Amino acid sequence: MPMSSTLSAVRKSCLPVLSAVAIVAACIAPNLSAAASLPDKTIIFCSEGSPAGFDTAQYTTSVEFSAGSYTVYNRLVEFGHGSTDIEPGLAEKWEVSSDGLQYTFHLRHGVKFHTTSFFKPTRDFNADDVVFTYTRMLDPEHPFRKAYNVPFPYFNDLGLAKNISKVEALDPYTVRFTLKEVDAPFLQQIAMPFASILSAEYGDQLLKAGKAADINQFPVGTGPFIFRSYTKDATIRFDGNPDYWKPGIVKVSKLIFAITVDPSVRLQKLKRNECQVMSYPKPADIPQIQSDTSLALPHQVGFNLGFIAYNTSKKPLDNVLVRRALDMSVNKKAIIDSVYQGAGQAATNPMPPTQWGYDKSLKDAPYDVDKAKALLKEAGYPDGFDLTLWAMPVSRPYNPNARLMAEMLQADWAKIGVNTKIVTYEWGEYIRRAHSGEHEAMLIGWTGDYGDPDNWLGVLLGCDAVNGSNFSKWCYKPFDDLIKQARSTTDMSVRTKDYTEAQQIFKQQVPFTPIAHSTVYQPLSKAITGFKIDPFGPTQFWNVGLK
Repeated sequence: MPMSSTLSAVRKSCLPVLSAVAIVAACIAPNLSAAASLPDKTIIFCSEGSPAGFDTAQYTTSVEFSAGSYTVYNRLVEFGHGSTDIEPGLAEKWEVSSDGLQYTFHLRHGVKFHTTSFFKPTRDFNADDVVFTYTRMLDPEHPFRKAYNVPFPYFNDLGLAKNISKVEALDPYTVRFTLKEVDAPFLQQIAMPFASILSAEYGDQLLKAGKAADINQFPVGTGPFIFRSYTKDATIRFDGNPDYWKPGIVKVSKLIFAITVDPSVRLQKLKRNECQVMSYPKPADIPQIQSDTSLALPHQVGFNLGFIAYNTSKKPLDNVLVRRALDMSVNKKAIIDSVYQGAGQAATNPMPPTQWGYDKSLKDAPYDVDKAKALLKEAGYPDGFDLTLWAMPVSRPYNPNARLMAEMLQADWAKIGVNTKIVTYEWGEYIRRAHSGEHEAMLIGWTGDYGDPDNWLGVLLGCDAVNGSNFSKWCYKPFDDLIKQARSTTDMSVRTKDYTEAQQIFKQQVPFTPIAHSTVYQPLSKAITGFKIDPFGPTQFWNVGLK
């Protein structure tokens, strides 16, 4: 069986087998390369928004992941380029104990941290950097954490803050993680952007200088590109890393993010070759992109979900009858026709149909204005109520036009007496305020991170995620018990059963209304080589060159 097929199969089996395959993969993976000169070429990416920062452990969106995790950093294990398969990263091999509670990682030798105008490393990457990265997230009393106290939403949403009992360096190139309970998708989780490895030496330098927060604005990693400068709402500049440990990945000397919020402007820049790659075109622009002989338009079914989150911690959205009324008064077909324009399919479940464990039996409540009015009356709101609906200011893979969707929902809900006010904020502020629960109802969505139902049901709906990406602020014990039970076993049949029951509870309780799964389109110049759409959403420039 080819290695890629083996890895895909192993992802559905037990953890010790996965570690064995990883060891084999490490044996055949190329080793460190000597510094090489890079082609004197520049790629400009017209991106959709300004990252809130580069300390990716504290963020949950692809804006930060594209600009930080997949340019500046590496992780212990990583997803293959354009793939959902795990491969060795800064750990060249690993073992898992027979009880599934200890993961021992053997680190790559000779990996260099970036040399920049603000940091010059005196040593190579080693176990101290892994311990620093994880202990900062794990220990509230960690000196760096106390100096720069920020939230770590993914680390908490996934339950890792509670489940990792110890991260220890056994020697300079061996690190052991000890868990309290089995965590079936643990390896996939630590391949995610939040787990990007930081330099402990750089952290010490910032701490001594009283500038710990600079880690968010002046990033240092081991990744394929070296951060040079960032002008908010304008540009991010990177140099290709000639010392990158993985040969052949870096194919340009310069990478520039040209931040361009308006998708029409992004497209015009692409057509004029002012950028060679752009994010998220408007669905209405797809035909003209396809007809332009200078452009390519790779696309694939998105591993994503756009939805309306109801903040269940606020009245009247804490009442399930109210949520059901709002849900069944949404004209989903009209929204998909107008907003997605042929590039989306109706969503029913809290995860996409391509995710294993998806319950095909679930159906939407029928669109029924009269029934919705009756439910509101039963809930004590015969004359409706006032509601604030947040709409995203930027295009996202799961929602190309949030403003239009919000206006259509405003009209739908007016039919049942709900007076809806639409508001928005700058993207970073939008997410920050949503995490803190300031919203009532909001448009948001998700692109899968690691191909496991836990990434949808746990991260978006679990009790551990209420202060993170659970934008519904919904903590429902019967549901949460099933999620935690499924996470604690590697038996696929048991996990599937638990996730099926959890989806049925979701459909009864309606903490959010699923709207659509969209097709992902990636416009780029035909001069670009080696580009692959990342199934998890960020835009990556590994292996990407310019003719």
